[in-house]
Amino acid sequence: MGNIKQSFLAGLFSIFTIALLTVLTYKTELGIFLLASFGSSMVLLYGYPESPFAQPKNVFFGHFATTLVGLFFLHFIPLPIFVIIPLAVGFGVGLMILLNVTHPPAGGNPIIVIIGSVSFDYLLSPVITGSILIIIFSIVINRFILKKNYPSKK
Repeated sequence: MGNIKQSFLAGLFSIFTIALLTVLTYKTELGIFLLASFGSSMVLLYGYPESPFAQPKNVFFGHFATTLVGLFFLHFIPLPIFVIIPLAVGFGVGLMILLNVTHPPAGGNPIIVIIGSVSFDYLLSPVITGSILIIIFSIVINRFILKKNYPSKK
């Protein structure tokens, strides 16, 4: 029965969080708050918040680092797309592990950045602003609604 409750609540709060980001993106002039990999972040933030990969430091810096790597490869490495995508993903994954900020959903950010051919503004919006919002929502929901010890004190 616990698994049914966990899955229901994870799905419900994922809907809530992504809905808020979607409304901010499409119904206001405040900017872009959605990043495809945030959908994967929901799995960790609401399904497995005790995971080290779900901790705020990892969520924020994982998304930040891999997006920065993707932007670097997109704008400064003049190689074909089929070469820079795997290089950027590999460097992004390696950087997250090196910096101890691993957040698996962020591993896809270089692909999103390169395929989307985005500008450096993408780092601010949606990556920084969206990451901060999903972290705030996950802290409020996990700590105050679900009564979980999040972020963990490890």
